[in-house]
Amino acid sequence: MDIQVKVEGIGQVIAKEDSSLLDLSKEIYKDKYKKYLGARIDNQIYNLYKKVEDGMEIRYLDNRDVDGYRIYTKTISAIFIMACKELYPEAQVNIEHFIGPGLYVKLHRPYSLRFKQLQEIEKKMWEIIRADYEIERTVFSKEEAIEIFEKYGYQDKVRLFRTIDKKEVSIYTIGSHVDSFHGYLAPSTGYIDEFRLKYYYPGALILFPSKKNNYDINNFVEQKKLAQVFEESSRWLDILDLAYVGSLNEKIQRGEIVDAIKVSEALHEKKIGQIADEICANKDNNIILIAGPSSSGKTTFAQRLAVQLRVNGKRPIAISLDDYFVDRDKTPLNPDGSYDFESLDAVNLEQLNIDLLKLLEGQSVELPKFNFITGKSEKSGRIVSVDEDHPIIIEGIHGLNPRLTYEIPEKNKFKIYISALTQLNLDAHNRIATTDIRLIRRMVRDVKFRGNKPLRTFELWQGVRAGEERNIFPYQEEADVMFNSSLVYEMAVLKKYIAPLLKEIDNSSVYYSEARKLLRFLEYFLDIEDESAIPTNSLLREFIGGASFNVH
Repeated sequence: MDIQVKVEGIGQVIAKEDSSLLDLSKEIYKDKYKKYLGARIDNQIYNLYKKVEDGMEIRYLDNRDVDGYRIYTKTISAIFIMACKELYPEAQVNIEHFIGPGLYVKLHRPYSLRFKQLQEIEKKMWEIIRADYEIERTVFSKEEAIEIFEKYGYQDKVRLFRTIDKKEVSIYTIGSHVDSFHGYLAPSTGYIDEFRLKYYYPGALILFPSKKNNYDINNFVEQKKLAQVFEESSRWLDILDLAYVGSLNEKIQRGEIVDAIKVSEALHEKKIGQIADEICANKDNNIILIAGPSSSGKTTFAQRLAVQLRVNGKRPIAISLDDYFVDRDKTPLNPDGSYDFESLDAVNLEQLNIDLLKLLEGQSVELPKFNFITGKSEKSGRIVSVDEDHPIIIEGIHGLNPRLTYEIPEKNKFKIYISALTQLNLDAHNRIATTDIRLIRRMVRDVKFRGNKPLRTFELWQGVRAGEERNIFPYQEEADVMFNSSLVYEMAVLKKYIAPLLKEIDNSSVYYSEARKLLRFLEYFLDIEDESAIPTNSLLREFIGGASFNVH
């Protein structure tokens, strides 16, 4: 018996009753069917082995869709791990994080990655891809899964699943290789059609087509400072045995989490103190520019830095870029006609630079005040003057853009990039996306301080991310220093604030699949109920409340 479904971009299609999404894709797309890695149905993501049902409305996902891209990423990760295991069975393989468009990976003892090995791994990966191994997904009970993980020596996965209340675990089999992944994989290894490995000591980068490189794997720009921050965080978490969520959960279970909180917070304080020392070591560092993406903790960081500068005998003053907005009628517009407040041209650059030059020359300046009700700049009555003991702190998304302070000599600027660059991963093969950390932070803050539920944050997030891609990320390597605002324990705190609200989003919403993805991610964390150990100057307080600084 035949059934009828609707496929986006194709229209009404007749399918066989027992066919899968994979079977249907082969019929529709013929020899191009491997372009499509998964499907979205009723705002939910499915792998292609799902059975087709009468009346379904199906959207097939390629690598240019955010969910198709995630499937591609996990599939190529699985192939890399499989290749390494076949060549070097005793090695531990780590899928770590993204550096620009490249997925950073490492081998651990008894092997360290060398260029010759990288060539062997890439050759083996292409063999696996050309063999087009079926990728089978089987659901096991948690107890059965733990036995399998123990058999294959995946102690990081054993520690994770022993600490969480999860009844079933999905395990993937590719030939003789067995593994687990947070999220779906493609139906077979042959779905990967383009990649290359780039030597990136002490690891490597897997490069493949993505929005980040304009779908050209040869379009790669070195991000040396970002890589250094990640590597430093990785070493620190390894020392503390906090590289994976399972070890974090164990500390919560054993009542040892207070020590982890204290050490995490002490590391932040030490790093901020070191940045203050570096600023004070050069008397020409008159203007401190702080930039970072949404929910990176810029506001708290700026105030904590000011405290550390005062410890060094400085008396910093803060200037808000918001007060330098151009009048509303001069604000650039988005394509839909709305005001683009995130554009650099929304700032009165000429007035900002004139004021900064006057301050550097020892003159007094009356700072402006932007009236958000009238949409006009006004006089504030705040007169300021500075000397070498009064560095100026400017915090905002455009801080690292050279155009912002185009009249100011570079020798007088000290530029800081801040972001939540998490190094805590679910296990050795499943990374945690930095973007997810920031999104969850923002959701918690929006609920507590802005009256916005997660649906509203989802609606705004795409525009926020687009603004970051234009205004922040291209300039991050301009920074003199980078600060990692991630706290190893924060998801175990934020979970209880946001999980109940995410559960309210049903499949009538276009954001249902994103909400489900975040909920599945948060399921891996045990809760930290008692927040008394979190200091009032913690960057986390900017999102959960109880901050000793004025951050809202």
